[in-house]
Amino acid sequence: MALDVYTFYGLKTLVTRFENQRLWRYSYFLLIIIAYIGTVFLINYFVKKPLHISVLRNLIIGFAFSFIIFKILFSLFLLIDDFSRILGFATNNLAKLIGNPKDVTYPQRRKFIGQIGLGLAAIPFLSMLYGITKGKYNYKVKHIKLKLKNLPKAFDGFKLVHISDIHSGSFDSIEDVQRGIDLINEQNADLICFTGDLVNNDSREIAPFISDFKKLKSKYGLFSSLGNHDYGDYKKWPSEQAKKDNLALLFKHHKEIGFKLLNNEAAYINKDGEKLAIVGVENWGKPPFPQHGNLDKALEKIEETDFKILLSHDPTHWDYKVLKHPTFIDLTLSGHTHGMQFGIEIPGFKWSPIKYFYPRWAGLYQEKQQFLYVNRGFGFLGFPGRVGIWPEITSIELTAV
Repeated sequence: MALDVYTFYGLKTLVTRFENQRLWRYSYFLLIIIAYIGTVFLINYFVKKPLHISVLRNLIIGFAFSFIIFKILFSLFLLIDDFSRILGFATNNLAKLIGNPKDVTYPQRRKFIGQIGLGLAAIPFLSMLYGITKGKYNYKVKHIKLKLKNLPKAFDGFKLVHISDIHSGSFDSIEDVQRGIDLINEQNADLICFTGDLVNNDSREIAPFISDFKKLKSKYGLFSSLGNHDYGDYKKWPSEQAKKDNLALLFKHHKEIGFKLLNNEAAYINKDGEKLAIVGVENWGKPPFPQHGNLDKALEKIEETDFKILLSHDPTHWDYKVLKHPTFIDLTLSGHTHGMQFGIEIPGFKWSPIKYFYPRWAGLYQEKQQFLYVNRGFGFLGFPGRVGIWPEITSIELTAV
C-alpha cells in the first residue's frame, strides 16, 4: 500500500498539465485494484492448485506481476531524488550554523528524474504485457549441430527434437499449444525427447491436451523422463494413496500421448545394424528438489561402449552426478530452469537472473567430450508469460566426427 501511495505522488508531479486530473487518479486506482485482484488470484492458485486457468485470470495475474515491477523501478528513481533533497536540506542547515548560508534549490529536478524513471520503468512493464499476451506462446526453434566423437556412423545426421517443461496446468489456449505441436512436427524428427514437468501439480491437468500431444510424430518414437512437478509434491493430497494414484495416472497419460517413460532405466534405438542408448532418470536436483534419480540403476543394462543420451530434468544433476560418474555419458538433455522466463538473448550475449542460481541455465554446455543441453521450456509457470526467453523447441542434429 505504501508503494502505491509513493508511486501515486511521484506520478502526480508528471501529470500537472493533464486537464482531467480526476480521470487519471481514477485510472491509477483502477490499475491498483486490478493488480490486487491479480495478487489474490495468484495466492489462490498456489493455495488451491486448480487444474486449469482461464485467459482472463492469466492476464490479471500477469498484470499484477508487471505493475509491481513498474512501481518498484519508478520508486527507486524517486528515492534517489528524495535522498538528494534530504542531503541538500542537511547541507543548507549546516551552512547556516557555520555562518555561510546557501540557498540550494533544485527547480524541475524531481520532474526530470521522474520522467527518466517513468521511461525506464515503462520498458519492462510494456515488455511484460507483451509477454503475458503473445510471448508465452512465441515458440522458437533452436537448431543445434553437434559433432560427437563416439556417435555410430549409422546415426550420422540423426535429428533429435528436445522439449521440456510443458506445465499443462498453466495453458489457457489449446489453439496456441497446437501451434507449438505443429512446429515440433515440422522438424521431421528421428526422435523426440521430453525431459519432464508435464504438469504443475495434478496429473489431470494434461487431460484436455492429450489428443493434441498425441499428434507428435517421429521415426523412432518418443521418450520421456519425470520432472520435480510431476510427483505432486506441491499439492496437499487427502491421503498418501491419493498422491500415489496421481503419479500412476501420470504414467498412464505419458503412455496415452505416446511417450516411453524412462524411470531410472534405458532403451535402445537400432538403425542399420548399430544402436544408441536412451537413458532416463527420475528427477534429481539440489534440495529442496527431490532426488529420485538413480543413474547407476539406469545404466545397469547399458554397455560402456554404447553411445548414450541421458534424459535428466534438472541440469544440476550433470555437474553433481553425471560428470563424476565412471560411465561416460555423451549427451545429457535437461530443462527445469525455464530461463526464468525473463531475460535478454541477442547474438553473442544472453542473460537472465536465473544464472545466479543455475550456472548452466539455457543452451549448450561442454566439458571435454561430454555435452549438456538445457532447454528453455515449452510452457510457463508462476508468471504467466515470457519476456526475452521464449518457449523453446530444440532441434539437435547429431553428426559423427
